Amino acid sequence: MPRKYPIEKIRDIGIIAHIDAGKTTVTERVLFYTGISHKIGETHDGQSVMDWMEQEKERGITITSAATTCFWAPYEKLKAGERKENEHRINIIDTPGHIDFTVEVQRSLRVLDGAVVIFDGVAGVEPQSETVWRQADKFNVPRICFINKLDRTGASFENSFQSILDKLSPSAVAMQIPIGVEDNLKGVIDLLNMNILKFEGELGEKMEEIDILDDKGEFSSEAKEEISQELFEQAEKWRSKMMEKIAGEDDTLLEKYLADEKISVSEAMEVLRKATIDYKLIPVFCGSALKNKGVQPLLDAVIHYLPSPIDLPPTKGINPKTEEKMERKASDEEPFSALAFKVATDPYVGTLTYFRVYSGTLQKGSYVLNVNNNQKERIGRILRMHSASREEVEELFTGDIAATVGLRGTTTGHTLSDENDPILLEKITFPEPVISIRIEPKTKADQEKMGLSLRKLSEEDPTFRIKSDEETGETIISGMGELHLDVLVDRMKREFNVEGNIGRPQVSYKETIVNEAKAEAKYVKQSGGRGQYGHVYLKVEPKERGKGFEFIDEIKGGTIPKEYIPAVRKGIKEAMDKGVFAGYPMVDMKVTLYDGSFHEVDSSEVAFKIAGSMALQDAAKKAKTILLEPMMKLEVIIPEKFFGDATGDLMSKRGKIEETKEREGLKIIDAKVPLSEMFGYATSLRSFTEGRGTFTMEFNSYEPVPDNIAQEIVEGKKH
Repeated sequence: MPRKYPIEKIRDIGIIAHIDAGKTTVTERVLFYTGISHKIGETHDGQSVMDWMEQEKERGITITSAATTCFWAPYEKLKAGERKENEHRINIIDTPGHIDFTVEVQRSLRVLDGAVVIFDGVAGVEPQSETVWRQADKFNVPRICFINKLDRTGASFENSFQSILDKLSPSAVAMQIPIGVEDNLKGVIDLLNMNILKFEGELGEKMEEIDILDDKGEFSSEAKEEISQELFEQAEKWRSKMMEKIAGEDDTLLEKYLADEKISVSEAMEVLRKATIDYKLIPVFCGSALKNKGVQPLLDAVIHYLPSPIDLPPTKGINPKTEEKMERKASDEEPFSALAFKVATDPYVGTLTYFRVYSGTLQKGSYVLNVNNNQKERIGRILRMHSASREEVEELFTGDIAATVGLRGTTTGHTLSDENDPILLEKITFPEPVISIRIEPKTKADQEKMGLSLRKLSEEDPTFRIKSDEETGETIISGMGELHLDVLVDRMKREFNVEGNIGRPQVSYKETIVNEAKAEAKYVKQSGGRGQYGHVYLKVEPKERGKGFEFIDEIKGGTIPKEYIPAVRKGIKEAMDKGVFAGYPMVDMKVTLYDGSFHEVDSSEVAFKIAGSMALQDAAKKAKTILLEPMMKLEVIIPEKFFGDATGDLMSKRGKIEETKEREGLKIIDAKVPLSEMFGYATSLRSFTEGRGTFTMEFNSYEPVPDNIAQEIVEGKKH
């Protein structure tokens, strides 16, 4: 079956932003204007197409990243009568903005070629805007920006644009400015074409262009009826800044610009496209998705400036047999390779595995290799997802994003590949959970069902962990925040009909060492017949915060045979996971195995594992162990009159206030606060601000716990 859409006409994009910036509303408009949905659903009515989970509709937030496909042709083709049909395929992933669901943003960015970043026109850059921006930087994702909600009271395009320049990137370039703001938002000015764009009709579906300049290059009479002389002069200034930035990315254009020669729109677009893909410039657009203004030009910009799969460098990976570096070009002719980026339980079809095809083609009914576990998987059905509905297809091509049903051993981050020519693509790494709660089934009958449902949910979400407390036999679940665990427990009840009693949230503390130390451990056991013998010398050293565990094997001359060294490492790791000081996992340390001895007959893997564990515990005690706690980055927005109450409250929670700002009668407090002090903060903030305070919180770093509090935790007072 031939490819319907050429690869250069494919766009794989994500829509990312801070919570409440209007991502889902933008996506709903995109689906409406591209003809995928016939009516517009609003998030605040619980009617949006992309927020299809019950909890999403109730809470008005996006929890899971939803995938959809739509089609578009740029407006100028339509105008010129050249548009035969919607000739570009856009695969969109709408991601959550709430930091508790950060996994959804990360795994989506890993498989996308470009992103549209949405900003609130009142608030500008917010803390989680910075977080998602950094995540996009990590994966080198080219992006365009959309300053949304310019119809709201207090909106300012200039302030929001300046906040992008100041906080995110000086490479941002304004491509449009609004005509009026707040209640007077009438449309936008396209600075490149010097056009007024008006959006007529009940749903803004008719876009009208009015040229600002006449044939002589002067302010046209038609434009004078729409905008003031002052706005015309502002537009000229903005256009001059835009052209300077674009010309600065190309020597030929720069010469023309400096010589005051005319630069054509097509020349500027070509240079801007290349600069956007190379992440040297970031085009910024504006409007109001809710008021149906500015979304069609944004779609045009996705086509004009964001990359197709062939605009980006080949995908890198390694040969699983030789561990040599490999590359795959974005081509249907190359061997098949894809990355599974999400697993979801669908009530109608079972387990869905979403994946992105990086090279080659895939037919329904064929077999592929899961390179991570060397397991063959049969591709039974291929589904092109449209949020919660789906369309069955026979074949996929390079650049496609789709889902399949019933893969047995494939989970998030696994590579699927041609079995005759395998490649292992770079996997996705996820943050560690920071909060835990105990959970038990409400009835005996729910016991087995609870284990099964929790397992299914953890397969979907790599930041959700389950473990059993060996001492009490209780089940402990861990995640990225209270809301994250709340939603998962709620899903367990709705999707699997299992009710659970949950305990108080507990902080995921960690332990680490402060000094270097050495220790020796000998495990010898004689009990008739064959004995046990393992003998090791270890050195432990602290590592920088966040650098994890490193094991160094310095055994020379076979003092410990090679086959026992993995067992020593395993014993060390098990001892670290159990902790030494207060029973919390140990992190950020380097452990060197530098000497030991063995017995020809009695030595075994078990003996060396036990010796490794004993030596680690001894060395860690000598090196002085301390407790680390998760510190959260907090932004609190409150009316000015509650400023004193809010800062006093944060100080009482061991918070460090880093910055305070003002925004139209509101105070904004940026602080760092221990997670352990933040339980119930939403309720207390509401009560002392008469329900008018809001906050956002995200994990920042692990930092040492003060000695007096560490002592309380060890004694069990804070459980």
